[in-house]
Amino acid sequence: MHIIEGGINAPGKKFAIVVSRFNHFVVESLLQGAVQTLKQYGQVADDDITVVRVPGAYEIPVAAKRLAESGKYDAIIAVGAVIRGGTPHFDFVAGESNSGLGRVSMEFGLPVAFGIITTDTLEQAIERSGSKAGNKGSEAALSALEMVNVLDKI
Repeated sequence: MHIIEGGINAPGKKFAIVVSRFNHFVVESLLQGAVQTLKQYGQVADDDITVVRVPGAYEIPVAAKRLAESGKYDAIIAVGAVIRGGTPHFDFVAGESNSGLGRVSMEFGLPVAFGIITTDTLEQAIERSGSKAGNKGSEAALSALEMVNVLDKI
């Protein structure tokens, strides 16, 4: 039996983080968590991390696609926050962000880590951006680090 696993140490690998500005008061904590994790656990240098800011979560997939097309990055991390309101807008934005990022990952064979939190309330968003429920930006970065190494081994 052969088992392929990837560690999280990835010095020399290049990462792009696509960050939505909407709900910035939550998203900045997610970004900080992702960057800190890449540096601390992945041993990724500052020069190997590119941050791309877009208006909202809906725009993240098209930026991720352009980054993937460039061939410059080993993985992309998507960071944003979609908080449910009183209209179906939440469902459209969250669904399109999710499916768009999945298509980018499959089309380019590139890890695209999903660090877009989708919550019912602002309190839940705050919890997932660094308080009670951890930091989903950091978790997405860990996923990207591991997947880069898994794909290298395959």
